[in-house]
Amino acid sequence: MKGDLFSSEHMVQPAVAPGMTIENSKCVRYTVNGEMLARQGAMISYRGNLQFERKGQGVGGMLKRAVTGEGLPLMAVRGQGEAWFAHEAQNCFIVDVEPGDEFTVNGRNVLCFDATLSYRIATVKGAGITGGGLFNSVFTGHGKLGLVCEGNPLVIPVSPQYPLYVDTDAIVGWTAGLQTSLHRSQSIGSMLRGGSGEAVQLLLQGEGYVVVRPSEATPHKAGQH
Repeated sequence: MKGDLFSSEHMVQPAVAPGMTIENSKCVRYTVNGEMLARQGAMISYRGNLQFERKGQGVGGMLKRAVTGEGLPLMAVRGQGEAWFAHEAQNCFIVDVEPGDEFTVNGRNVLCFDATLSYRIATVKGAGITGGGLFNSVFTGHGKLGLVCEGNPLVIPVSPQYPLYVDTDAIVGWTAGLQTSLHRSQSIGSMLRGGSGEAVQLLLQGEGYVVVRPSEATPHKAGQH
């Protein structure tokens, strides 16, 4: 076969390393030799001897399920083979979590991760966050974390001199060393989301980095979650 579709740009090449790699800007490849975890429904193709098991049964599982936001469950992938993961053609990125690191991420942005990573469910300080942002997952340990994001994310440094205000629907995640609180603003409420008279932002203070997506959650998207 010939044509642009069969060019090297689109052709899958043999895996060169085990674990997680970026296949292209919209897809992550995972060469499995043992176990990994992924957002249920995110697997778009696989080959080899792989088994898929739903996670999130029982009370403990209900808490684990919050890692993907709005009750979306995880699945474990076990065996030897390759699997490809994507979500709504969103852009894909890999975060390397090293010992001593702590990365807090909104569940809607989790795609897949190494089984060597540990995570816990944490609530953002304050109350009333909309758009599924109340519960976030905090990843620690040593391994790779695959994320999705609508558009190209912004990574904004935060310092004690320059705290950051982020729309609660646009936050993707943040690094350790940052403290969060809710900030209510009357003055700019009329300029956000059609003018509710009051806007709520997530205030992050300290030393670290914040990842922000260039898109707010729309009612249509939120309903899909």
